Amino acid sequence: MADYGQELRFGSFLTPTAASPQEVVRLAQISERAGLDLVSVQDHPYQPAFLDTWTLLSHLGAVTSTVRLAPNVANLPLRPPAVLARSAASLDLLTGGRFELGLGAGAFWQAVEAMGGRRLSPGEAVRAVTEAIEIIRGVWDAAERRPLRVDGEVHRVDGAKRGPAPAHPVEIWLGAYKPRMLALAGRAADGWLPSLGYLDLADAPAAHAVIDDAALEAGRDPADVRRLLNVNGRFEARSGGFLVGPPQQWVEELAEVALEQGFSTFVLGADDPTTIELFGQEVAPAVRELVAAERAAGPRRAEREDDAARVAAHPDDADRAGQTDRAGQTDRAGRGHRAGQADPADRAALGVRTTPAPERLLDRSLLDEGTRPRVAPPADAAYTDAGRAAGAHLVEVHDMLRAELEKVRDLVAQVRTGVIDAGEARSEIATLTLRQNAWTMGAYCESYCRVVTGHHSLEDQSVFPHLRAADRRLEPVLDRLADEHHVIHDVLEAVDRALVEVVRAGTGTEGYEGVQEAVDALTDTLLSHFAYEEEQLVEPLARVGFYPGQLSG
Repeated sequence: MADYGQELRFGSFLTPTAASPQEVVRLAQISERAGLDLVSVQDHPYQPAFLDTWTLLSHLGAVTSTVRLAPNVANLPLRPPAVLARSAASLDLLTGGRFELGLGAGAFWQAVEAMGGRRLSPGEAVRAVTEAIEIIRGVWDAAERRPLRVDGEVHRVDGAKRGPAPAHPVEIWLGAYKPRMLALAGRAADGWLPSLGYLDLADAPAAHAVIDDAALEAGRDPADVRRLLNVNGRFEARSGGFLVGPPQQWVEELAEVALEQGFSTFVLGADDPTTIELFGQEVAPAVRELVAAERAAGPRRAEREDDAARVAAHPDDADRAGQTDRAGQTDRAGRGHRAGQADPADRAALGVRTTPAPERLLDRSLLDEGTRPRVAPPADAAYTDAGRAAGAHLVEVHDMLRAELEKVRDLVAQVRTGVIDAGEARSEIATLTLRQNAWTMGAYCESYCRVVTGHHSLEDQSVFPHLRAADRRLEPVLDRLADEHHVIHDVLEAVDRALVEVVRAGTGTEGYEGVQEAVDALTDTLLSHFAYEEEQLVEPLARVGFYPGQLSG
């Protein structure tokens, strides 16, 4: 099953226990503070031990400000769809567009009948949901002037007035397992919301296929149907099965489910504050980072894995290949590895090929490479797949930045030869990642734009402290890398100042030499820095991994 590429979301699934009404409120607020995207509540109106779900969701809307709210899932047999539509729209309006509608066909029919509902056959239940979706969307369509009429077999409205419209396009998520309901999700719903325990992950590909086929037949993109999953688990020191173990295990398993099983929203059934906090603060950010890394690799992922296998099998070939950088240019630096750099066999074991720095373009260096500290890997180093992905993505981010640097150099060359004017060049350079003060790591960002705009805070506040805590030997390396960030920033500002001077000078050639020198200095500094960072950090990243939530304590 392929990844649908949907935005990752994480939520909590709370028990609305009536005996402790303020506890579920507290857990919802903890969910919000932990950074979760969604708070959901089960809906069993016949259960006297539970608070009424709609009353509770309304209260939660008043005591939270950012999380989305949803029934997981609304009990349709006891909630008439026209009334349900107005309730949903009202809550969405009151919360500023934070409501989504999970919808279920119903179960526990004896309890439904005891509350005055109607027992439905499986076929009737599917028809009831189909008709309910039509009625709900019809009520929300407040711009339509004609009265709403749906002459259904189970649900009907005859001339109902429409409105109010919700504050945002409320999504309808179906709790579904059987083929007819899955097909309905593909035709008419915005999401599929099963629960592990009722759904075996081995059956997920077949279920996705039913949804996809129905979506295509209805003229829809299957990727427009959000794939959500209710999950349960326990945080423990050692692995005890799926989602039973340390946060790192959860990260790897949920990332695999997202990438291989197509799910993009994970809703954790838990009423324990610590579990919710760990899920929101540690697991969710790290899953986002890991999935973003794999998605950024795109079609190159399989190629990279094949290349890593070849390198591992033939390390001598990797040594020779390592003398050529990723752009196909010969390595002009020292014709070999600097003292202290991990040898090619180590690089092969990490499943990544790093790029040494080329010879400098200028005679002087701003980084004093000869005094850089270096740390060798421990003799007993062991690596995880997630850690290797971290190191590999660091290299990929550097490759992106190297490519943009070539674009800068090309623009300067065009300016010098009169192809474009200096003002245009400065404007284009301003759109590149190099203008965003994001120079190095960014190995776990959700997208390249996030790498550009958010790297410094990630590195200074998360990556470096994490690596310091994991391996104190790295402290001098991390200190040097942090210092080099300041140098790189100054060099980039020098490029900008040089271009400003060219613009001020007019259309002549005055100042072009200064631009070229500034860009050459940037090239030397940046490529040297990237090579040093890859040399020193790819290995510890593969060894200790990086999960931002681990720093929350």
